[in-house]
Amino acid sequence: MEYLTVSALTKYLKRKFDADPYLEKVFLTGEISNFRLRPNHQYFSIKDDHAKISAVMFKNSFSKLNFMPEEGMKVMVVGRISLYEASGNYQIYVEQMQPDGIGALYQAYEQLKKKLAAEGLFQLPKKTLPRFPKKIAVLTSPSGAVIRDIITTVKRRYPIVQLVLFPTIVQGDQAADNLVVNLKKVEQQADFDTVIIGRGGGSIEDLWPFNEERVARAIVDCPLAVISSVGHETDTTIADLVSDVRAATPTAAAELAVPVLSEEILRIDEKQARLQQAYLYQLQSKLERFKRLQNSYVFRQPQRLYEAQSQQLDQLKQRLSQTLEHSFYEKEKAYSQMNTRLRQLNPASQLNQEKQRLLFLQTGLTRNMQQLLQKKEQKFEHTVASLDLLSPLKIMSRGYNFTTKKEQIIKSVKELELQDEITVHYYDGQIQAQITNIKEHEDE
Repeated sequence: MEYLTVSALTKYLKRKFDADPYLEKVFLTGEISNFRLRPNHQYFSIKDDHAKISAVMFKNSFSKLNFMPEEGMKVMVVGRISLYEASGNYQIYVEQMQPDGIGALYQAYEQLKKKLAAEGLFQLPKKTLPRFPKKIAVLTSPSGAVIRDIITTVKRRYPIVQLVLFPTIVQGDQAADNLVVNLKKVEQQADFDTVIIGRGGGSIEDLWPFNEERVARAIVDCPLAVISSVGHETDTTIADLVSDVRAATPTAAAELAVPVLSEEILRIDEKQARLQQAYLYQLQSKLERFKRLQNSYVFRQPQRLYEAQSQQLDQLKQRLSQTLEHSFYEKEKAYSQMNTRLRQLNPASQLNQEKQRLLFLQTGLTRNMQQLLQKKEQKFEHTVASLDLLSPLKIMSRGYNFTTKKEQIIKSVKELELQDEITVHYYDGQIQAQITNIKEHEDE
């Protein structure tokens, strides 16, 4: 018996999977499970009510999808079945994927619409269209009916404006990039007033370049007012939602972009007539006022112009004189009162009073000092007598003395030994002695 290694068995099974013609291209439907967006290859599962299979979708295949897979989404996939040798699990390598029951483009449209709405791009303030544009950029196909309709409408309504066509691819894989490039060109020239983006109707596949995210963001970033006229009135693209103005048709876009010149000229004529009438009315009013002023008494009798001022001046002089007299009277009255108070407060009388008060205080101070000195002397004599009674010399004068040995006071005979030299201190001197006998008192 020859035993196989696990690697050998796995390689054999992988060859079986790869060689089976029925597993080279498998059409599978189910729900997406365990999906998490990764930067490169995508790994997830496809399941139904009773089974589940692992799935791998490489980066180049995943980048071609027009929608974003989501957890629980029912999809239809096309791929090949093979075995992953490292784990021994079989899996499907997905090459194509589309939603089951709803178009992939519609799914991508709804996802992008939801994403941009969450960012607030649809609610941004819309730029105002210039009322009298001088130069308009048109991004559309040079050979379609759109540019002809715009030219015809603008020529009829406002022929003085300059239309500049930026030939643009409006259908196919290159259309989105071409739209973004032409929008950048319009911005770089910086002399346009308005931008019109348009194309005719078609299916969602035909209109898909106008649903691309990069086109939408380029329109939002454009500093000029953008008019979107894409598809029929019932078609609504992402470009329509982010543009400043949406037109149902190219003709409507041209009508929104420019006014009617004849109507504007008529308005100018009307305003000119109203201005002339207003000027004539103002001139007539000024002439009538001039005549009234010319016939006024001010010019015929100029002295009357100052009569009221003369009367007012006399009244002011009279009020000034009365005010000065009253002020002088009040000042004189205040001076008299101050003079009276000053005499009452003469410093000479106050000085005499203070001298008498000082003499009285000096007498009292001398008396108090003598009394205090007497008390202090008596207290000193009493303290000296008390100290004298407590003086050791006073006690020693009554026959008491004290003994020292080597300048240490002896308090007990136990501190002495025979032949010790001692000093006996009296109140009037001291003697030197030697111990010849020691006798202690017997304890009672």
